[in-house]
Amino acid sequence: MKTVKKVLALLVILSLVLTFAACGGGGAKGMDLLNVCISSEPQTIDPALNSSVDGAIMANHMFEGLMKWKDDGKGNGVITEGQAASYKVSDDGLVYTFTLRDDIKWSDGQPVVAGDFVYAWQRLVDPATAADYSYMLGSVVNAMEIIDGEKAPTELGIKALDDKTLEVTLIAATPFFTEICAFPATFPVRKDIIDAKGDQWTFDVATYIGNGPYKMSEWVHNSYIKVVKNENYYDPNFAVPAAIQFTLMDDDNAIYAAFNSGELQFISTVPADEIATLLEQKKLHIVDNIGTYYVTFNNSKAPFNDVRVRQAFSLTIDRNYIVEQITQTGEIPASGFVATGVWDAAGSSGDDFRTVGGDFYDVAKDKYQANCDKARQLLADAGYPGGQGFPIVEYLYNTSSRHKAIAEALQNMWQKELGVTVTLANQDWAVFLQTRKQGDYQIARNGWLSDYNDPMSFLDMWVTGSGNNDAQYSNKRYDDLIAQAKATSVQKDRMKLMHDAEQILVGEDCFSAPVYFYTNYYMINEKVKGMYYVPLGYFFFNTCHY
Repeated sequence: MKTVKKVLALLVILSLVLTFAACGGGGAKGMDLLNVCISSEPQTIDPALNSSVDGAIMANHMFEGLMKWKDDGKGNGVITEGQAASYKVSDDGLVYTFTLRDDIKWSDGQPVVAGDFVYAWQRLVDPATAADYSYMLGSVVNAMEIIDGEKAPTELGIKALDDKTLEVTLIAATPFFTEICAFPATFPVRKDIIDAKGDQWTFDVATYIGNGPYKMSEWVHNSYIKVVKNENYYDPNFAVPAAIQFTLMDDDNAIYAAFNSGELQFISTVPADEIATLLEQKKLHIVDNIGTYYVTFNNSKAPFNDVRVRQAFSLTIDRNYIVEQITQTGEIPASGFVATGVWDAAGSSGDDFRTVGGDFYDVAKDKYQANCDKARQLLADAGYPGGQGFPIVEYLYNTSSRHKAIAEALQNMWQKELGVTVTLANQDWAVFLQTRKQGDYQIARNGWLSDYNDPMSFLDMWVTGSGNNDAQYSNKRYDDLIAQAKATSVQKDRMKLMHDAEQILVGEDCFSAPVYFYTNYYMINEKVKGMYYVPLGYFFFNTCHY
């Protein structure tokens, strides 16, 4: 009996040893493949040209900036040095000197040097690149002049002092600058490859060379993008799963079915009619998200070039109905454009920009009918009493059960309260982004997640001619306020200028109709541990394990 017990004990120990070995020592490195779905086919995976959150998530796994986001041990991302080993800031906050790590390499083994960042940043602001996010470097000396075609890209306030030292000069102290240095548009890219391949460099695994913890191994279009560990990355422990597959799907029901079957281990969308049940079952995880879901009006085309029409359409949105009956995941009815959770340097302790700025319209439930009455009068003043003579207009959204449900609700609200006819149209994600960017729409679904925790992330995109200005909005007074805010280092003055700018943008011009302030939600296989998240919308899978 004792012999049998000893044999059994040895077998149990051996089993445990093999299990731990397979998991890389306690389950930290035992995942061969993590299959996730965060979007359908991306419009682009060029870090400088991407303007979507899903593209940014992918870029964060295959590239790395001077700074990066890492896990704080509690599932939250915190900013830290990335390709930079350290950095110093001058006493006036205007000059950042980055010292690069000694062991950083591209995925093909070539060393990453300071000149790679100089090239990438100059390329970003170069008008020839036509990057939506060129203005992201607006705080760097000469950036805006280069974007406007007044100076050459080589005059940007960034220079390589040597291969390991990078100096950046700003026009004003910028408290969120380290977050910009972790933003995908500022990631380094290879000049030799782009010179040789042009805009085709991202489509070939052999030329899509990055400097992050993973590298692309396959891209089967409209099916998946697979990445594997980059053996040349300086920190092998920063990449735990051997491979991550970004499955490309846009049908909520198919995505949900794939998750339930075990094919997918992580999803960031579910069918709208499943939300209530999943919340009750505590299977749907809800996290903070600094962002705004809104309706974009094409400000440059009739009938939405009339502010009274835009105001009427905005006031008749029943925001409480949408967040309570459709989204159901803790969203807040939006009373302004800059979302809750954004720091206000001029506010008292605990105040955010939205609290200090106040409401531009009353979103209380008992005010809805009064808002509708006002909207009908505005539409009549614009020449369309009771909706008479108003042209049939189209609302455009991208494929998703949630966006469809919201579109149908908006359609009903506008027809019921204003007497207008609104048709609905949907497009696949990549096509939708391009259509909206080109201004080839009348009304469109839109959403914005903050790129860094500062009101400027919500405001400078609406400057005349900005790459992300899908509303085709233009107001010189607004442009001037944003330019002044960017040029001052006095935080109290910056905040006042930005509050004044939002007053013009939303209070006077009603450039769009904010609907709600985001939360984010996802489902993850209960066996998967180690994912971390940043409320800018970024999920990080590089430390996932069983």
